[in-house]
Amino acid sequence: MTSETSGLKLKNWAAIKNPPYPAEGAGNQTFSSYTLFGIVLGGPLFLIIYFRLSLLFYPFLLPLGLPIFAGYFYLSSKYSAPYNNKVQLPGRKIEEYIIIQDSSLAIYSNRNKIPMELFFENYFDGKIDLRGDALEILESRHDWASFEFTMGQFKFFLTQWIPETLVHSKKQDEEQVRDHYDRGDDFYAAFLGPRMVYTSGIISDQNKCETLEEMQDNKLKLVCERMRMKEGERHLDIGCGWGTLVAYAAKHYGVDSTGITLGRNQTQFGNNRIKEFGVDGQQARIKCMDYRDIPRSPKYHKITCLEMAEHVGVRLFTTFLEQVRDMLEDDGLFFLQIAGLRR
Repeated sequence: MTSETSGLKLKNWAAIKNPPYPAEGAGNQTFSSYTLFGIVLGGPLFLIIYFRLSLLFYPFLLPLGLPIFAGYFYLSSKYSAPYNNKVQLPGRKIEEYIIIQDSSLAIYSNRNKIPMELFFENYFDGKIDLRGDALEILESRHDWASFEFTMGQFKFFLTQWIPETLVHSKKQDEEQVRDHYDRGDDFYAAFLGPRMVYTSGIISDQNKCETLEEMQDNKLKLVCERMRMKEGERHLDIGCGWGTLVAYAAKHYGVDSTGITLGRNQTQFGNNRIKEFGVDGQQARIKCMDYRDIPRSPKYHKITCLEMAEHVGVRLFTTFLEQVRDMLEDDGLFFLQIAGLRR
């Protein structure tokens, strides 16, 4: 594949191999919040004008905005043009990629693509199998899967996402985190490797093919150096996972490091990891608690938060940042890595 047939500027790096089909579906480049709010607010107004009703009815028609909202997302996800439409996909039948073993899904055949949400839910249920190598099949996903909203996603939005966004209580967070992260350290070790670093790796040299462990070590070193960690400073890692950053920072930079997590398994694993790193328990520790319960004193010189803020939620995000500010020394530094927050 060339730059002309991929729609992207391809690079021949040893560190990163170009995907064979770098297709990109419709995303924020083709999505307009103005159009969405215009339709949601304008729909009830259109009905008032069409049926010649009084404007006094407008507040009572606003609940219609919810199905309009859902309809807009469904139609835009189904019919919006992809951001990158120059990719020449193989054009193969869906049967050449996956084996559908459930008759209720028989409509997805030939070139009728299956919605991705339906695919992975039914794959986990054993109703769909892969015909070949998983990575190769998923690299070709735009050839056999669509990325439209489904009823399962709308159900999740109404029954889970909205309540979680509005409430986000400590009890709610505790149940979610422990259900997710306490399912077994061996489960996570299978794909995180011995470092148990969950939040990405860093490539140090584009011309070098590094292992997962090397990239994770690069990540730990980069965070500590960007934070200018020094011996004797107090360091707080909010959402510390399995505690590797806490142990690493204490061992290699001499900081007094504290990690916070709601996961019971992670707490035990992290404190054991600190011992494995040869760090005294008086210098580093992992505590099992909600981030909202972290004592405000003593203050910290350095605070890190690597992809935990997604659990905070949009409604509480500003409060969370204010809490971090209050826990920092006046000349302290804060390192935030976050993957899931729209502008």
